[in-house]
Amino acid sequence: MPEGPSIVLAKEQLSVFRGKTLEAMGGYAGIGRKKLVGRKLSALHSWGKQLLLQFGDITLRVHFMLFGSYAIDPEGKRRAKMVLNFSSGTIAFYLTSLELLEGPLDDHYDWSVDILSTSWNPRAAVKKIREKKNTLICDCLMDQQIVSGSGNIIKNEVLFRKKVHPLSHAADIPVAVIRQIVAGVRSYARTFLKQKKAGTLSRHWQAYEKSECPRCQLPLQKKTLGKSKRRTYFCNNCQIKY
Repeated sequence: MPEGPSIVLAKEQLSVFRGKTLEAMGGYAGIGRKKLVGRKLSALHSWGKQLLLQFGDITLRVHFMLFGSYAIDPEGKRRAKMVLNFSSGTIAFYLTSLELLEGPLDDHYDWSVDILSTSWNPRAAVKKIREKKNTLICDCLMDQQIVSGSGNIIKNEVLFRKKVHPLSHAADIPVAVIRQIVAGVRSYARTFLKQKKAGTLSRHWQAYEKSECPRCQLPLQKKTLGKSKRRTYFCNNCQIKY
């Protein structure tokens, strides 16, 4: 599943269509044609793992789910869920969840929980994690109402770098450590974006999809943990279980 930094990158790449008029639509999704065709793409936004294409007071929400993707001026015969045709080119979306939102985006989104937003509120994130009490920290870092945009890569890398065991319960983690985790989510998300742009993201992973702890030179554990049932990589030796 694409994480927040990948959606920010998509927003930047698709910004070449900002100000262009949507001339036609295709694909097998049955929404948007009557409301969007003829409108200008006035702005692009991202919120967590969602890409938002704003056409005046109507916004196309694109969620990439587990296997979603997009292409600019696609070639070949791959069946797209939605195709947006502008005079300057075409955007195609595949295997995505699509929805139309009407009215101001501020009515739909709390920008303070987006880990890459200028409105990000780390204090609120710390407070929400502390309130989770019996929730595993690995689940807290997948909760889009706490850290919108954080995903499995960010979860694994941040917990490893902050030396916190994923099976620690929120109530047992010292508040100073929770603050470090929250700061780490924001910091690593920015690093993720830079490395994604450079095409070097996976080269810098310390825990995700790794077999050995780079600190201890011991085997990393690989287990499906938490309510999210996502792959989790961790070291039982150097990551503290609170």
